Amino acid sequence: MSAVPRSDKPAGRFRRMLDRLSSSQTDLESEELREDADTAGCTRICDCHDRQIVTVTGTLRTVTLRPRAGVPALEAELFDGSAALDVVWLGRRSIVGIEPGRRLIASGRISMSRGRRVLFNPKYELRPLGRE
Repeated sequence: MSAVPRSDKPAGRFRRMLDRLSSSQTDLESEELREDADTAGCTRICDCHDRQIVTVTGTLRTVTLRPRAGVPALEAELFDGSAALDVVWLGRRSIVGIEPGRRLIASGRISMSRGRRVLFNPKYELRPLGRE
């Protein structure tokens, strides 16, 4: 075996097909989400830093209602294939279209809370459900 990692080798058609066949469904979905973030011109979540203004895209994994200091707060976990980000809408119990599995683009200032990236009250755009 060579010392060069597989990802550094040039990928031919056969190698790409073999990699896709041997990859898990989760890996394939993560790769698709990373490519989607790149084509949309968004920042990958893993590259976001505290207090940075960003535009990110991904799929909502979970959506929950959690009160914060007695105020309703709708929380969702956004995943883009590289990392996860908590998106929080303060004062909202629900938002039409915000549901698990939905893709969206969100913009705002990142903050860190308990070691996790959080985006409070972002501007957002819902992405189409099906492929075009």
